[in-house]
Amino acid sequence: MEKVILVRYAEIHLKGLNRPFFERLLVDRIKQALNPVHPSVEREQGRIFIYGISEEQIPECTDKLCRVFGIHSVSVASCVEKTWDAIRDAAIAETRPHAESETTFKCFARRSDKRFPMTSEEIYRELGHELLIAFPNLRVDVHHPKLPVTVEIRQNSAFVYTGEILGAGGMPVGSNGKAMLLISGGIDSPVAGYMIAKRGVMLDAVHFYSYPYTSERARDKVIELTKLVSRYAGRINLYLVPFTDIQMTIYDKCPSTETTVLMRRLMMKIAERIAKETGSQALITGESIGQVASQTIESLCVTDDAVSMPVFRPLIGFDKEEIVEKAQRIGTFETSILPYEDCCTVFVPKHPVTKPKVDKLRESEALVDFEPMIQKAIENTERMNIS
Repeated sequence: MEKVILVRYAEIHLKGLNRPFFERLLVDRIKQALNPVHPSVEREQGRIFIYGISEEQIPECTDKLCRVFGIHSVSVASCVEKTWDAIRDAAIAETRPHAESETTFKCFARRSDKRFPMTSEEIYRELGHELLIAFPNLRVDVHHPKLPVTVEIRQNSAFVYTGEILGAGGMPVGSNGKAMLLISGGIDSPVAGYMIAKRGVMLDAVHFYSYPYTSERARDKVIELTKLVSRYAGRINLYLVPFTDIQMTIYDKCPSTETTVLMRRLMMKIAERIAKETGSQALITGESIGQVASQTIESLCVTDDAVSMPVFRPLIGFDKEEIVEKAQRIGTFETSILPYEDCCTVFVPKHPVTKPKVDKLRESEALVDFEPMIQKAIENTERMNIS
């Protein structure tokens, strides 16, 4: 009796004639996620089956699979011959670990191979009878069973399993282009990157640091956050941009109330240039309307004016509590709240402008020739491959 991981997907089913492309891409993402294990991954009639994984490796592999975007759920199944005796014995073996205490169950059957001599109704009715004989303490509950026992009759084999583990959902990464995430050391930007990657977008990331005003530990924190996002999004190129000279110049030469918005404009300009050079088609930020002074509608319009690329803000209508909940769920929150400042919090004016005007900010930015500093920052940018 071989153990197999059965993978389900949901949204891919809606892709019509393009569905094979998404299925092949999902298979590639599965293989990447399971590396260095090299299982056999096969597609068959709306399912993906993963063979060749030892029972000791199954818990780790299922955990990794549940973070692969495009996967709706997984089940660890027994793969057996398409005979009633083999199916019955597998169902009893699968049920036994759950039947030590009194619980409720229901049997399900899916028969894609119509040559099998029993109908789906006959399979689940007879199987329920066999399980009640084997485990007298079980009770049938057809509405809210605690233990679903499922049989799938496929072309070459039968698969028997109990329950399923929910996956991350979404679309396979790489199916919807590539974008550049502006990642800070805070709570919001990693969640924003996660949400866009869930829609099938490959991620690169850019971080701005102001050494010595920000520490090496702040830099390490961002690297760790990028690693946590990469568990879902796959390989991420992280660009670490030295921002001290630009930030100090803004602080010294520009109106103090406008420093935060001007800093955001310069960050967006640099991020856009790196994005264009590396094949990204959009920028991603973790901004939410009204969360801080630089995130009013007016401030966001001024920021967008600095670039020509689309700017994705998936958290735009979220409140902080909702963002924190998502950060906790994807595992980035505890790292995000480590007390190491990023460059966005170093030079915060006491009374920042909350309703800036585009023309006024353009004038303030023109007080200094930032172009040489932008070029220097890009030339001194460090690139890291995070996976």
